[in-house]
Amino acid sequence: MRYPLVLHTDDGIRFGVTVPDLPGCFSAGDTFDDALSSVVEAINLHLEDMAEDGEDIQAPRPIAEHRLNADFDGGVWALVDVDVTRFDGHCEKVNITLPHRLLTKIDDYTRAHGTTRSGFLADAARQAMR
Repeated sequence: MRYPLVLHTDDGIRFGVTVPDLPGCFSAGDTFDDALSSVVEAINLHLEDMAEDGEDIQAPRPIAEHRLNADFDGGVWALVDVDVTRFDGHCEKVNITLPHRLLTKIDDYTRAHGTTRSGFLADAARQAMR
């Protein structure tokens, strides 16, 4: 998932980072790049805590929505990609029945996009949970 961040600085060198979609998740760095690196760890720890507490991990909102919040005025916006699949829990095998025509469409799609039927269905299930 790509999480929007807002970075603030008072001196143009060190940066504080806020993750608007994860209240209470923030970080900082001595440089812009350090701040971006450290916030990924902060997001992972925050999501781990949420998963342990049984909380749902919601999809991030667009930056355009967050920019309306006056708390973030003057900040620099960025996106970081975080793999949230490890917070979905362990995998379980299930058998499903789908119409042949639908399976054919899924197979055509997966071939065209270099993925597999099971990978496609797993991604679709994750998206449906968000």
